[in-house]
Amino acid sequence: MSRSLFAGLLIALPVALVAQQVGTLDAPAVKPKSYVVYGAEPQNVAAGKRSVLELHFRVLEGYHVNSHTPKSELLIPTRIELQPAAGVKSEAVEYPAGTSYSFSFDPTEKLDVYTGSFTVKLPVVAEAGAHTVDGTLRYQACDHAACYPPKSLPVQVIFTAK
Repeated sequence: MSRSLFAGLLIALPVALVAQQVGTLDAPAVKPKSYVVYGAEPQNVAAGKRSVLELHFRVLEGYHVNSHTPKSELLIPTRIELQPAAGVKSEAVEYPAGTSYSFSFDPTEKLDVYTGSFTVKLPVVAEAGAHTVDGTLRYQACDHAACYPPKSLPVQVIFTAK
């Protein structure tokens, strides 16, 4: 191999590596739009009697959200806010207990979080008929390395009182 060809390869190789790296830097970061999914399922309850509706959520794998009672005032709790609906009287939302979990960035501190699936219960007394209760789940998702800005997930509870 001639000396000039070898020198040309040494120059071309770093340029090719830089071009390859720039290509990867330009690629969009893959980040989910929502870290929590709501499973809206129509439900039936007894008209005029106290009943409990279940709202099913799932946190995407690799993430967690703070429970409704995080262990620090600096952490944003998971909360659901529901709008009033005609013919429906609702009581306070019942949240599940969180799971105590420690992370590699601070193994001495235990956080209270939701991972995987969790169910929020909504006690209601409803008049006979079809009903829709609109609301929003507000949460902050984190992974093993960082926490992300708080998000709001629209929630629509559809049920029939018979």
